[in-house]
Amino acid sequence: MQIKLGQNLLGANGVIAGEIRRLMEEKGIFLLNLMSSPGAGKTTLLEKTLTALKDRLRLAVIEGDVATTKDAERIARLGISVVQINTHGACHLDAAMVRDVLPAFDLDSLDLLIVENVGNLVCPAEFDLGESMKVVVLSTTEGNDKVLKYPLMFREADALLLNKIDLLPFTDFHLDELADDLGRIHPGLPRFDLSARTGEGMERWIAWLLAQVEGHRRR
Repeated sequence: MQIKLGQNLLGANGVIAGEIRRLMEEKGIFLLNLMSSPGAGKTTLLEKTLTALKDRLRLAVIEGDVATTKDAERIARLGISVVQINTHGACHLDAAMVRDVLPAFDLDSLDLLIVENVGNLVCPAEFDLGESMKVVVLSTTEGNDKVLKYPLMFREADALLLNKIDLLPFTDFHLDELADDLGRIHPGLPRFDLSARTGEGMERWIAWLLAQVEGHRRR
C-alpha cells in the first residue's frame, strides 16, 4: 500500500509539473531548479548569479524554506521579484506549490525563473517541478561521500556547482575522488568549480547558464 500511495503522489505531481513546463515553454521562460544540502552556500551563490545576470536577463525567484523568509529577504534586497514558499515541515517543494505562486509574477516579462529548493539532498530530486533544468550545489566542506550516498540527486542533475573551492586547502575534500564518483553516477555531468564568496570560477558558470537560457529562447 505504501508503494502505491507513493506512486499516486508522484503521478499527480508529474501531471502538474507537465502543466508548468508547458506554460514556461509558452512564455519562453527558463525555469531552473537549484538544489543542495543545507549550508552548501546556495543562497550566496544565487545572489552572485542574480547580480551578474540582472542587467542581461529579466529575473525572478521562488524561495523554498521550511519556516523562515530569511533567504527571500536577501534576494529582495537585490531588487529581484521573489516569492517565498514555506513548507511547514516538508523537506522539498512540489509542483503544486510552485504552480500556486506563479500568478504572483508577470510571466510575460521574465526570461529566467529560479527556484531555490529546500536544503535537502534526498526528496527534492524525486519531485519534478516542471523545470527546464536541475542544478545541484555541492560544497567542499561537506566531504566526498555525498555523491555516492545520494546518487539520485546527482543522477537527476543537469549540472553540478562545486562551491567553496577557496576552502579546499583547509578540508580533506579531493577533486579526483569527486570526478571518479561522478563518473560512476553521472558520466559527462557538466561541473563548475567555483567560490561564490570570492567569485573564483563564477564567470564560467554564468556564461554557461546564460547560454542555456538564450538557447531555450531560440527554440
